[in-house]
Amino acid sequence: MSRPSFFRPAGLTFLLVAVVAVVAVVAAVAAALGPSPAGAATVYTIRGAGNGHGVGMSQYGAYGMARRDFTYRKILAHYYRGAKLGPAPTDRTRVLLAEGVPAVEFSGAARVPGVRPLDPDRTYRGVATREGQVEVRSSAGKLVRRFPAPLALDGRGEPLRLAGPALNGISDGEYRGTLMLHPGSGGLTAINVVGLEDYLRGVVPSEMPSSWSREALKAQAVAARSYALATARTGGLFDQYPDQRSQVYKGVGGEAPETDAAIEVTRGEVLFHRGRIAIAFFSSSSGGRTESAVNAFNRQAYPYLRSVSDPYDRISPHFRWSLSLSREEMEHRLGALVKGRYEGIEVLEGGDSPRVLRAEVRGSKGRKPATGATLRAKLGLRDSWASFGRIDMAVAGAMRALRSPASGPAPAGVLTGRVKPEPRGGRIALERRERGGWRRALRAHADRRGAFRVSVDRPGRYRVRAGGSGGPAVRVATR
Repeated sequence: MSRPSFFRPAGLTFLLVAVVAVVAVVAAVAAALGPSPAGAATVYTIRGAGNGHGVGMSQYGAYGMARRDFTYRKILAHYYRGAKLGPAPTDRTRVLLAEGVPAVEFSGAARVPGVRPLDPDRTYRGVATREGQVEVRSSAGKLVRRFPAPLALDGRGEPLRLAGPALNGISDGEYRGTLMLHPGSGGLTAINVVGLEDYLRGVVPSEMPSSWSREALKAQAVAARSYALATARTGGLFDQYPDQRSQVYKGVGGEAPETDAAIEVTRGEVLFHRGRIAIAFFSSSSGGRTESAVNAFNRQAYPYLRSVSDPYDRISPHFRWSLSLSREEMEHRLGALVKGRYEGIEVLEGGDSPRVLRAEVRGSKGRKPATGATLRAKLGLRDSWASFGRIDMAVAGAMRALRSPASGPAPAGVLTGRVKPEPRGGRIALERRERGGWRRALRAHADRRGAFRVSVDRPGRYRVRAGGSGGPAVRVATR
């Protein structure tokens, strides 16, 4: 069909009409989009694996192996390569419970050397004197006697109760064995002298859930016994702290029948390597591979603590984890490690597992070095197995003016952005904020550079999730 003649202008007339047409199209697009993209936001993502330092036995890995019918001997042989079981050289240990306190209140003491039997149901109060003795008084304040130091309190086979909080965070805890009171310039120090097996009764269920498989509990008992003896302090009043500086020890209140049984079955067994008790490090979850001790503890090598594959750790709830933080949060947590405005973290060296050994914190005014252990502590990470990235996202209005009726209704908005590092297979999910939390709205894909562009059909708050990390939330406004 022929067109009217005014569609075929010539010369200058044609040029003017073309310019007018282009301007009209540009104006229409600008009107449809409105101002430049609004709601642009960025979050910095941290994707990691495992929970702890990752050296030695993974507790979740041991649990996974036990569920697959591995014995505790097989579990220990897997994590402590070349170490052998043997008898413990001692049957007791000394645990610090309180240090430099003005007074120690106790009950359950049936006897004190040199005096008539005490009433174990009554509470007494011990105080350090200026002469370096220990003064014991009744709860009413009546003097019982002054004793030369240290004072040994004995429950005649029954637990003693230490009133008030101890260093393990337990208040009014009960402890087997003997309670030793040592005076000093700062007050009294209370030490629990306890049989090694009774000590473990208060440790093992504090370090591993007593409901776990028996072979895992037995492996934990041997590891805890070995660790206690191999790391005992020398030349001081005590051997062990009652907290994570050694192992968590809760005394009688922490005991459980299941762990008691595992301790009894493995009584006196410890790990040896070349004639010395092995330092049987353990942590909650390895993320699928343990780390060599040489990469974790001041470059000190332990041949029995090397990196091993740990597929049974997959049952851990922290096998994989992620964290999303704003720039302000990253700057607050990293503090002086950020020079200027935070821009990212670059990993320079990894261990035998993917754990970070050396990295640089990049800022707008320069870079600062950091170890994986420092980043873990500063950022509050579960493990130093971590990778660092970012998710950028912005929302633009829909281009309604250029759509024809046949193409259907225009979307409410278009979300654009980039994921770094690029998600595996380009897979991302778009989530919409609903009552009760974030709900998946649709699946999408990013390109090889991590860039994405997604249309949404209704207003609301949206974010992208990639590799387990949630991106920034942006709002698509009502039309």
